Amino acid sequence: MDTCELDPACRTLMGIVEDIEDGHLDRPTPCEGVSVGQLLQHIVGLTLAFRAAADKEFGPLTDTSPDAGGWPDLEPGWRDALREQVPQLVKAWCADSAWEGMTRAGGVDLPGAVAGLVALNEVVLHGWDLARATGREYTLDAPTAAACLEFVEEFDPAGTPGMFGPAVPVAEDATVLDRLVARAGRDPHWAPA
Repeated sequence: MDTCELDPACRTLMGIVEDIEDGHLDRPTPCEGVSVGQLLQHIVGLTLAFRAAADKEFGPLTDTSPDAGGWPDLEPGWRDALREQVPQLVKAWCADSAWEGMTRAGGVDLPGAVAGLVALNEVVLHGWDLARATGREYTLDAPTAAACLEFVEEFDPAGTPGMFGPAVPVAEDATVLDRLVARAGRDPHWAPA
């Protein structure tokens, strides 16, 4: 991965975020039992945590498991928080030093290069989740899609607690994006009921 490859996925995410209306916040998402509002607050938290991981700024942001306390309720100011934090996330991961050495995310020590892929994958998959939940199309550039698919294929297709559900079968000719979301435990054809 080029070190600034978070930028296209983050731009796509923010395009979706900017179109989210109050009426969307209680809608379900492809994350079972999680509303659009809860997913947005999760993204607020992960953008802070992975910016801190890139900067090797160890403390509460990098030491707290994302599973601690379950899915958070949406807090006021979420849109402004994301407008500020998403560009900061991109900037932090554009530094070569973010991808070097060791860092920490979710209370787990891991190589910077792995943390960067986790951050990218989170932005991509949750961007897709938000797009599906709000009836938007999600487009992803080919290099990002390929990098994320390669990353998720390293995990057990039976599922990885705290990361991915069991892989969903897809057709042999499925797009890279459909293969990615399916491998991460999402139905590529999911739509709100």
